[in-house]
Amino acid sequence: MPEHGGNLNDAVARFGRARGDWVDVSTGINPAHYPVPPLPDNAWHRLPEVSKELEQAAAAYYGFPACVAVAGTQAAIQALPRLRARCRVCVCGPSYAEHAWQWQQAGHEVIRARYAELEQHLPQVDVMVVVNPNNPTGETIAPTTLLAWREQLASRGGWLIVDEAFGDTVPELSIAKHSDLPGLWVLRSVGKFFGLAGLRLGFVGASANLLAQLSAWLGPWAVSGPAQIIARQALSDSAWQQHNRQFLQQQGQRLRNLLTAHGWQSQGTELFQWCSHVQLQHQTEALWEHFAQHGIWVRYFDHSAWSAHGLRFGLPATEADWQRLEQACQRWKRRETT
Repeated sequence: MPEHGGNLNDAVARFGRARGDWVDVSTGINPAHYPVPPLPDNAWHRLPEVSKELEQAAAAYYGFPACVAVAGTQAAIQALPRLRARCRVCVCGPSYAEHAWQWQQAGHEVIRARYAELEQHLPQVDVMVVVNPNNPTGETIAPTTLLAWREQLASRGGWLIVDEAFGDTVPELSIAKHSDLPGLWVLRSVGKFFGLAGLRLGFVGASANLLAQLSAWLGPWAVSGPAQIIARQALSDSAWQQHNRQFLQQQGQRLRNLLTAHGWQSQGTELFQWCSHVQLQHQTEALWEHFAQHGIWVRYFDHSAWSAHGLRFGLPATEADWQRLEQACQRWKRRETT
């Protein structure tokens, strides 16, 4: 199975450092999470019915004509391959590994293609999966291109699936407002921008018939009551959203500057930066080990069949964490020059 960031238990087991002594930058989650409001008692007592108010708040925030809530976009990623008979699927790569893994596990023929090669596969596939912006490389595809691909696929009953989990800071890239077009699925995540990964909540936009199929497959009570209440407030809080877009722009630039200052060119989004094996002067594993020895948990991609080869850096949570990351970078630089 694919590995993921945020796996501090693995860090503790491998390196013997106490859990509280790690700076975890292995995810792309906003460290300044949305402040969770107090919850009414019945949030825990009542069965979580479908909340039209939540769907309306999500539609307004993301621009969906219609959507359904899911227990994290991972739930949709696992469900969609089960809604089609066996077919040929092209998944962008390197990218979030669960997409290719879940289509393969459901018995489909999976082709992985780099972004520059995606279009050439369109005539031969039934489904194309694109992460935009991409995780971990930060690559993007213009909305006009995606919509043209959607039209080609839909003309023969195919699907275009666009995962916009990291799209909150680049709303101009989103095609959520077009998600009612035939054959288009758009996935959005509350966990990344709002910093509420533990909420396990996402949204899927698509045409009415596709959303009905997805809802039927997911079954009743797909999203917890507390998650619905918290997300409805977060999605409606435009002041917090605006402030955090500015905050993340500043923090993202700080991370880019830090990496560049130590000789590592990077690319990515406001929530993470990616350094390939080449950009790290072919010292990826040694550098990851160095950071771990200093209590910095970075996401390591080991060039397996499901991932790229390089390191992904998320945002430190506090100024003390920033200083520890800076010091670890300086120690590596001194080591390289002695």
